[in-house]
Amino acid sequence: MAEKLPAARASSDRADPFPADDALRRSEARLKAATELVGIGIYAWDPATGALEWDDRVRAMWGLPPDTPVDMALFEGGIHPNDRAKVRDAIARCVDPAGDGSYHVEYRVIGRDDGVTRRIATSGRTSFADGRAAGFIGAAIDVTAQRRAEAAIRASEAQFRSFAAHSSNLIWIGDPAANRIIYRSAAYERIWGISCEAAASELGDWMTDVHPDDRPQVGHALEAVKAGDVVQYEYRIMRPRDGAIRWLRDTSFPIFDEGGAVTRIGGIAEDLTQDDMRHVYIVSGEAREARALSTIVRALGYRTRTFDSGAAFLDIAPVLAAGCILLDLRKGRDEALSVPRELRARSIPMPTIALDEAGADVTCAVAAMKAGAIDYVAAGEEPAMRASLATAIAECQGSARAATRDENASARIARLTPREREVLAGLIDGGTNKVIAQKLGISPRTVELHRAQVMSRLNAGSLTVLLQIALAAGITPSSGEAGDQRA
Repeated sequence: MAEKLPAARASSDRADPFPADDALRRSEARLKAATELVGIGIYAWDPATGALEWDDRVRAMWGLPPDTPVDMALFEGGIHPNDRAKVRDAIARCVDPAGDGSYHVEYRVIGRDDGVTRRIATSGRTSFADGRAAGFIGAAIDVTAQRRAEAAIRASEAQFRSFAAHSSNLIWIGDPAANRIIYRSAAYERIWGISCEAAASELGDWMTDVHPDDRPQVGHALEAVKAGDVVQYEYRIMRPRDGAIRWLRDTSFPIFDEGGAVTRIGGIAEDLTQDDMRHVYIVSGEAREARALSTIVRALGYRTRTFDSGAAFLDIAPVLAAGCILLDLRKGRDEALSVPRELRARSIPMPTIALDEAGADVTCAVAAMKAGAIDYVAAGEEPAMRASLATAIAECQGSARAATRDENASARIARLTPREREVLAGLIDGGTNKVIAQKLGISPRTVELHRAQVMSRLNAGSLTVLLQIALAAGITPSSGEAGDQRA
């Protein structure tokens, strides 16, 4: 039995290494497969002697063929000159016994044989013995393609930000699930007149800035975009700060994720009312009134320039920036009304708003409209002036859109009886009750009753408002002068 023990021990000594060798080979195989899968190179370094051991993948990162002998001179020589200092600092920290021996650094390598510059990310750890660095093993990976892609993304983002910051168009992005706007470009502040920080983020709150008549179509457009369609639409906004109306053309589009779901919506809104066209030219024979009007108009956010006569304005009208005219009729009415007539004769598309005394006769409004004014307001009625200026400026901007009929006014006028429409036409021509009665063959009292009914149906509080509603609906005065209608 005693003699068999050495044999048993020998047998055990011979058998034990094989499982260990198999485990080592399996471990090495797994490590090799993992490094090949992710492109990791393995290397070792002896801090005492400086000896290096690289696998062929690390050699390839230095632009070397397989099995090329390596040493510290070759290692340092391949590092980009601008990165050598930070690599030396990282090595000094990892061999410092006071530290944890970790080594993490990214740097550029210039291939020795191919001259290709690569970005290498490497990590490793130092082992210590008796308070000294005894060994080091690390792994390196070529991150050139990844960093190039990241740089391209950063450049693309920088270009987008630069484009968005300098674009006159508003670029916006929304989250359809949260029903929120999550990004607006700098143009928002110029168009809306308030900062991006002060803007409403909820789409529902933002919709309050959209002109009431345009909200349905904007709502339908956004729903179509959320469903995956690209939609172009035009709408008006009312600036929160000054109430000015601006026309926008928006091209909205869905932003899909990899699964084809709409996770974001975006849009590019073109402002059709350019700031350099927000000019109001005030023509008034009274210097004091001109100054007062200029103060009011500037407070509404417009640029102003005053002229003391129609002739002075017409002399330079062809070279003025686009805008509208506020024409003071309170002094020199006939000379003032020559302005819109002359502009029309010269085909200069500047809308004119006539300003008259409070309580002026309706025939004065008719005369101004016949001369070519697009609106007629009374002095002291600042809300009416604000609305008229906003409309006039919007209509002379960007797309030079022509004045369109007011569909609501057209619908209401369509509901008038034939006799009521005849009375309305007589009023538009500036006729009195007596003149209209004679023309229609009815009594003045009957005309008065029809006139009251017309004003009630059209919700017109005065003859001036009635005239504006009718003109908006496309009903224009006849060719005869208003004065010819009076008895």
